Amino acid sequence: MNENLFASFIAPTILGLPAAVLIILFPPLLIPTSKYLINNRLITTQQWLIKLTSKQMMTMHNTKGRTWSLMLVSLIIFIATTNLLGLLPHSFTPTTQLSMNLAMAIPLWAGAVIMGFRSKIKNALAHFLPQGTPTPLIPMLVIIETISLLIQPMALAVRLTANITTGHLLMHLIGSATLAMSTINLPSTLIIFTILILLTILEIAVALIQAYVFTLLVSLYLHDNT
Repeated sequence: MNENLFASFIAPTILGLPAAVLIILFPPLLIPTSKYLINNRLITTQQWLIKLTSKQMMTMHNTKGRTWSLMLVSLIIFIATTNLLGLLPHSFTPTTQLSMNLAMAIPLWAGAVIMGFRSKIKNALAHFLPQGTPTPLIPMLVIIETISLLIQPMALAVRLTANITTGHLLMHLIGSATLAMSTINLPSTLIIFTILILLTILEIAVALIQAYVFTLLVSLYLHDNT
């Protein structure tokens, strides 16, 4: 049972070679592009959503922070499409792997922090010691603020991993219960199947929300350092 439960989280291989790279590169191929002057409804809707998301995230940034707009929009699109594709049957979700989420979170966080130390070193150092701190508490507060700064990328990665993994496990368990109850009690099967449908709708919303939350937190870290 445990092997089947966690089988979907094992990185797939093709002829003994890891296929995770191909899976990661696949979502961008689903983003439609247009070479014509007049776009169709799908392209228009896509551009409207990208413009709305970009405007909402970039409003609080200055000129230097807005140079990250393309990267942040690409990040939210990549995470959202990856999460949604992972809801398909017999598919693999790269965002359930903590290593991949750390690989996204650490460089973005480090880039924002380094930019803050390069451009506003006084303000960056001021975060380690709030104004008016009593002298005996200064060493302890510096240590606490340093730990809170270093733990930010880990919190980003763990939050995304935990939310996506939990949803997949719940869907797997309820789907298995539906299949098992189908030969025992039909009314109970219908009730469990209804719960499964509602959970699937919830997971679609979670996939989009987690992509937005991850990107928004990166944007907030960038705002604090620019």
